[in-house]
Amino acid sequence: MSSERARLTTLYGGLLVLAGALLTGLVYLLVEQGLYSSISTAVTTAVPRDPTPPWKNSLPLSAVTAVPATPVQGTRFAIDAESLALARVSDVAGEAALNRLLTVSVIVFAAYAVLSIALAWWMAGRVLRPVAVITGTARRLSGANLHERIALDAPPGELKRLADTFDEMLDRIERLVGAQQRFAANAAHELRTPLAVQRAAAEIGLSGDPGPERVAMIRSKLISVADDSEHLIEGLLLLAASEQGLDRWEPVAVDVLAHAVAEGLSEEAAEHDVTVSVAAGPLTVEGDGVLLDRLVHNLVANAVRYNVPAGSVTVRVDEDGTLEVANTGPEVPPETVPQLFEPFRRLRERTHARGEGAGLGLSIVSAIARAHGADVAAEANRDGGLTVRVRFPPGQRR
Repeated sequence: MSSERARLTTLYGGLLVLAGALLTGLVYLLVEQGLYSSISTAVTTAVPRDPTPPWKNSLPLSAVTAVPATPVQGTRFAIDAESLALARVSDVAGEAALNRLLTVSVIVFAAYAVLSIALAWWMAGRVLRPVAVITGTARRLSGANLHERIALDAPPGELKRLADTFDEMLDRIERLVGAQQRFAANAAHELRTPLAVQRAAAEIGLSGDPGPERVAMIRSKLISVADDSEHLIEGLLLLAASEQGLDRWEPVAVDVLAHAVAEGLSEEAAEHDVTVSVAAGPLTVEGDGVLLDRLVHNLVANAVRYNVPAGSVTVRVDEDGTLEVANTGPEVPPETVPQLFEPFRRLRERTHARGEGAGLGLSIVSAIARAHGADVAAEANRDGGLTVRVRFPPGQRR
């Protein structure tokens, strides 16, 4: 900070001193050019010359007694001597005035230079004060105090916008760090639960001398828990892969994916007594076919599983780049809708029933959509259920 302040002081002070030197020199030149004529005029006005020769004041002589006039000696030389004296006085007065002006100008310029440097130092400090505040805040920040903000109290300007941008960045970082912390805690909890179930089943179920039926039951339980753990790990890996972005881009027909996913989930939909209908117009986007297939699958699968008996799921694909999945189902509080896109968030607490998801479906949808530059929005339906829309940007559509 001190080096930047010194540089700004040198810049501001140099500009002010240069401006003062140019102004002083200009004033001196202008005064020098008009000083002699001004002093000469002033001296002539103060000491007026007699324009009437002496002989013009004499009485006229009569013709009888007149004698030849005698020329007046020295009149011309007297007039020239008077002009020379006035010029000499003007020169001396001009030189004295210029010397005085130069002395005063040098003294004033020196004082002005010192004042300019001091003013430049103060001005540089004022300009860099917001930078010092931002630097101090950045140094204090850690995982424990990400809630702190600069909140710079300054008039609108570049540094004010910089401080506000830094505060907005801190907001995003705080949200991301909080989400990562919640994700780590939830993942640890979700992974610890099946391990605890497996250990309990092995220790309690197989204690003593278990019979064949008991062994078969414990075996089925362990396989079920292992399947859930495998699905959870696959979901975590898919979520991590989606967050890292795309490695390949290829044309993907979203309308074809919608029909394929609906057909693939038809048996599960029949088990839940849910009807799936697809209304898909032609839509092709650039992206990863595997991830986009998972996006559509998660949306339709969630709509089927979280539904009501004799419910319905509607899948729509529009040419304007919108994929919409709506379902009937239990009433969803509107304030909880944004939370459903966070990992391990569910509308209801998990019961660890067979086939129950881990709460990663919509978070994976959100991550895949971000990787493709698409926007995801959801809203609670008035009669129950949820409507999720994925809008692909024009640059991704073909």
